[in-house]
Amino acid sequence: MQFVVDNFIWITVAFVSGGMLLWPFIRGKTGGPSVSPTQATLLINREDAVVVDVREQQEYSKGHVPNSRHIPLAQLDKRIGELEKFKNRPIIVLCQSGNRSLSACGALRKNGFEKVFNLAGGVSDWEQAGLPLTTK
Repeated sequence: MQFVVDNFIWITVAFVSGGMLLWPFIRGKTGGPSVSPTQATLLINREDAVVVDVREQQEYSKGHVPNSRHIPLAQLDKRIGELEKFKNRPIIVLCQSGNRSLSACGALRKNGFEKVFNLAGGVSDWEQAGLPLTTK
């Protein structure tokens, strides 16, 4: 017991850092499958995947994946009907870092979309991979 009292800070740091290491695995299982930017381009080119960008308008305007559909996360429930015709195609959902898109993936799955993928790392990783963005 004295060891715990004397080393409380170190034990806390170890516990928190361990939790941070496990978080991506926990998050990944609840958010469903994720794809890298390279895997996403393969889905787009080979399976005609639909890209849905759930960022806010000002983020989207600064640069987005070419031919992506813009539906901000806050509007997804109201506008999900716009994606109904793509239910049988893979859907890649993205945001800036990959966190908001996890929520969107869950909402799409609840509405019967089965081939839903989160873009791991979001637009940040897409851009870092040297893939194109457009402002048109």
